[in-house]
Amino acid sequence: MGIFDFVKNAGAKVGIGTSTEEDAAAEAAEKAAAVEREANDAAAARNASKARMRAAAAKKREALAKEKREEAKQSVALEKYARDLGLAIPGMDIRFDDGTAFIDGTAPDNASKERLILAIGNAEGVGRVDEDIEVSEDDGKDASLYVVKSGDTLSGISKEVYGDAMRYPEIFEANKPMLKDPDLIFPGQVLRIPQ
Repeated sequence: MGIFDFVKNAGAKVGIGTSTEEDAAAEAAEKAAAVEREANDAAAARNASKARMRAAAAKKREALAKEKREEAKQSVALEKYARDLGLAIPGMDIRFDDGTAFIDGTAPDNASKERLILAIGNAEGVGRVDEDIEVSEDDGKDASLYVVKSGDTLSGISKEVYGDAMRYPEIFEANKPMLKDPDLIFPGQVLRIPQ
């Protein structure tokens, strides 16, 4: 046993006795493999990104289709509601889109037109009514509209509008069949107030 001295930079590098040329070739092959792996990884990432985008687009299309189906169901439900209340008018067509009810048709008079608009406007989910309803016989008797506030009663509204609380049956009658009981009105509900 003993100690041996060597020249540090002479000889083959550790790597099972490869030479500098072999090292260069191995290093070049390793770099080429790394570049190929990076290219494959980038392609896989692009493909995954495209797949996510396609999935998101499909999900968005499905959500839009579902929303359109729901709006079509709401349109049918609103027309049925108007018919059930006896408020159907000739040529009545009700479409629903994004919280807005669109009503077309021909009403026999202003009162019928206003009742239909109020019944549809006071239905759940409807935030606006866009009407294109013609009136066969314009009687010139447009009613005003009143938005019910918390604590309101028909007699209180009657007192405020007419100066006489006992005229509340006029308001009740003007809002039939939407109102079924003069004691059941709700904040946010819109009522016809005949002149």
